[in-house]
Amino acid sequence: MLMPDTLKQLLTLLADGRFHSGTELAQALAISRTAVWKHLQSLDQFGLTLVAVSGKGYTLQYPLQLLDQQCIHAQLTPDVQALLTQLEIQPIIDSTSAYLMALAQQSAATGRVCLAEYQTAGKGRRGRSWVSPFGHNIYLSLLWRYQNGPGALVGLSLAIGVAVVRALTMAGVEDLGLKWPNDIYWRGRKLAGILIEVSGESSGPCHAVIGLGLNVYLPPQQAESIEQAWVDLKQIMGEAVMQRRNALVAMLLNEIVPVVADFENQGLPSIVTEWRRFDCMRGKQATLFIGELSFTGTVLGIDDQGLLLLEESTGKTSAFASGEVSFRAT
Repeated sequence: MLMPDTLKQLLTLLADGRFHSGTELAQALAISRTAVWKHLQSLDQFGLTLVAVSGKGYTLQYPLQLLDQQCIHAQLTPDVQALLTQLEIQPIIDSTSAYLMALAQQSAATGRVCLAEYQTAGKGRRGRSWVSPFGHNIYLSLLWRYQNGPGALVGLSLAIGVAVVRALTMAGVEDLGLKWPNDIYWRGRKLAGILIEVSGESSGPCHAVIGLGLNVYLPPQQAESIEQAWVDLKQIMGEAVMQRRNALVAMLLNEIVPVVADFENQGLPSIVTEWRRFDCMRGKQATLFIGELSFTGTVLGIDDQGLLLLEESTGKTSAFASGEVSFRAT
């Protein structure tokens, strides 16, 4: 799906949250009022709610802060600016992670960041889709290359989770939790998810694409398909956070990129203690699903290698390297 340039310009005009008459919009875009109306009618498919008031014109239900490459870059630390080779923003894309995975196969690129305003096929774990309305949330992927093979990246998702919590804490979010192996929670509800895809030689060069989806604002109608408890930053911090998307992206990159760049050298031990501080599953009853198998017990936390420790009713404690965990957050 491509977004026509005229529609991009229209959204830029409407992003300020003020009312604009059809005549004003037509003049600014150099098109007819009928064409303006057709473009306005198409906003619903991108998860945007249009408000029309007779005598005042049109506005969006909530103002948008569209992503801006220069604004984000200016808020990156000098070290992170030096580590990144490119930061691009796509208005519409199937998936930021799929885009970078394809790029990795075609070139030797590394240190590439892709952001999107809207995803048509955002990825979650186990093939689930990630709800991705236009201009409301953060859909971010980072491509990085490593020399020692996928085995050296065990626990990378835990390290990224710690980096995300650091960034959100700096942004003023409290009561955050980490759910093994790749989710960020707030008071028992999912706020963000991480998905890492790795490809390459088993003991040689490989590349990883780290994908992050962060809920800034999820319109209720867009969230109807979500089957788990969720939350967004608007609920936590108020409507003003919707005007901080560029700053949030910069905060996230300032924490994530150094962790990714140094993971082969530092590995998981450097962050295990910090991860445990935010563990929101420890001591809770949970069921771990691995394919068709399931294991139920009490979560004891993670070991020093980042494996999940689960004590079953028999008293046996097992360590798991992967799986999908279901638990009661409260």
